[in-house]
Amino acid sequence: MKAVQVRKAYDLVTADMKKPVLSKADEVLVKVKRVGICGSDMHIYHGTNPLATLPRVIGHEVTGEVEEVGANVKGLKAGDHVVIEPISYCGNCYACRKGRPNVCAKLSVFGVQEDGGMREYVVLPEKQLHVVSKELPWEEAVMAEPYSIGAQAVWRGQVEKGDRVLIQGAGPIGICVLKMAKLAGASVMITDLNNERLAFATENGADAVVNVQTEHAAERVREWTGGEGANVVIDAVCLPATFELSVDVVSPAGRVVVLGFDERVSHIPQLPITKKEVTITGSRLQTNQFPKVVKLLNEGRLAHNGLVTHTFSVDDVHHAFQFIKEHPDQVRKAVITFD
Repeated sequence: MKAVQVRKAYDLVTADMKKPVLSKADEVLVKVKRVGICGSDMHIYHGTNPLATLPRVIGHEVTGEVEEVGANVKGLKAGDHVVIEPISYCGNCYACRKGRPNVCAKLSVFGVQEDGGMREYVVLPEKQLHVVSKELPWEEAVMAEPYSIGAQAVWRGQVEKGDRVLIQGAGPIGICVLKMAKLAGASVMITDLNNERLAFATENGADAVVNVQTEHAAERVREWTGGEGANVVIDAVCLPATFELSVDVVSPAGRVVVLGFDERVSHIPQLPITKKEVTITGSRLQTNQFPKVVKLLNEGRLAHNGLVTHTFSVDDVHHAFQFIKEHPDQVRKAVITFD
């Protein structure tokens, strides 16, 4: 079978691998249909993802069709359409016992620390697969994992109806956060450097947009909130400066959600954190968000609405990665097809 593998930085190959077979009673064989290319996949390709091990079959945004199930599989059958939950965990460590397997001490992420889904077939335990409606187009289903990232950030920020939420960054993840925050009943302001991205955010429900190249973000937040500050700030840009701004513009009793892996130091004074009693929380991957996301997809309440801009055949995967590298402003979400 065909599999897309990064052997080392900038060394992307379409390898011929043996088709996997079921070896355990709880396993499921899935014929892959679509795989989204995530920013983290690009970082693996560039050799800048600090968590990935190489060589690696990449891809964690995956949807496909069940081809075969193990003897103990009860909730799935051949022909079902599924999306993949790309984490495996020990179930015993402190994080797992607290219901947070997304930060398990022995966490393994599909397509990062273990071979992922950018191949014709995968075998996974039943617990990592979720059934979606057969009426749902593959290009909608493949967005389940990115939406789960947005859902996690909104959950970590405790976003509620009536909250004013500032999202920094109108890229694919920022848009996924926006969609989930609007479904939670919040008003949302979103920032970016790119007017086209901001226009797309407006099309997808943003109540206010700020181009930080031409406008003063902190002043706009104060104007928009009547001086109170944003109740929740979700940083999907993840630079030291955006983290610093988050603490500056968040309201008293507000929450700051950080999605980044930047190891550079941010300069944050203690006083505003204590004075406003700010909660600062990280958000990584997702935990228990897939059922919610699948329900919203099946009901038609979540749709990419232009978020998927490009599709490439697996036979054209090298062109896909090169195109994204050379034209990042033209690509919101690119998808690899396995038809």
